[in-house]
Amino acid sequence: MRSPQKPIQSGFDAASTAADVIHGIDLTGKIALVTGGYSGIGVETVRALAHAGAHVIVPTRNETKAAQTLAGISNTRIEPMDLTDPASIDAFASRFVATGQPLHMLINSAGIMATPFERDARGYEIQFATNHLGHFQLTRGLLPALQRAQGARVVSVSSWGHRYSPVVFDDIHFERREYNPWAAYGQSKTANILFAVELDARYQANGIRAFAVHPGLIIDTGLGKHMSREDLKSAGVIDEDGKPILDPSRNLKTVPQGAATSVWCAVSPQLDGLGGVYAENADISPIHQGEVSTSNDARARTSGANGVLPYAIDESSARHLWDASESMLSR
Repeated sequence: MRSPQKPIQSGFDAASTAADVIHGIDLTGKIALVTGGYSGIGVETVRALAHAGAHVIVPTRNETKAAQTLAGISNTRIEPMDLTDPASIDAFASRFVATGQPLHMLINSAGIMATPFERDARGYEIQFATNHLGHFQLTRGLLPALQRAQGARVVSVSSWGHRYSPVVFDDIHFERREYNPWAAYGQSKTANILFAVELDARYQANGIRAFAVHPGLIIDTGLGKHMSREDLKSAGVIDEDGKPILDPSRNLKTVPQGAATSVWCAVSPQLDGLGGVYAENADISPIHQGEVSTSNDARARTSGANGVLPYAIDESSARHLWDASESMLSR
């Protein structure tokens, strides 16, 4: 049975940091893997887990950059992997599974946002391919190691941006409709949530629980590199001098605050026995009720706890996405 999609009154809030939610938790002997762990909130996620004693693996296609970024953070190891290259993903997963080690925490944090139209080598739209399909393939390949943990958690970093679009199953890769970068991003973020719903349903009996999270809007991550300065100003996330505006009550967060919900879902004993839910502000979110703006304006992008739209946690859609994703990987 799927966990209720409603807050549990965790005691944390939008201003809580990764250090706050992991305080007092000992991860000695645990193994974690963080995609995107050498940029943005991924670095802070790695730092929090490693400082709590976990051994953290960071897969990367840029080993030099990753080594520079993670210098000084103990308990980390860099491994080669390209999330847009299916052969690279399979090779990495096979290497890890062959070690016989368990994997206690998998945080799928890497992502791109509102990019110009591009297809990967298979012809798949690049945001869906990167944000969802690459992580789907990686997680599926690591299932034996996750089951070995006998109590693993998989965390998918989604976004309130899932409001921009459900998964459009009859034209996921924009073959018959006009490309819109925000619709493509929204679809990929909805896919992250649906993936958590179905992964949890399929594998909770094997000790694997899954979560999707909205980290908040963190301008210092580089995720908005395809937005102009004027776009960022009109969205209310930078001031006239180009400096980030910080206001957790409107989801305008620092990097440590942005990493809090991912870390909370990965380690908190408050979530024991729960899974298949979407979280924000270090708590399970409510289901969003009523109308929602899909425009890219300041109010739509910088509201507080927004909840999850019903279509993103629909169990039938979650099963459909899983089957569609497996079909894409088999081509």
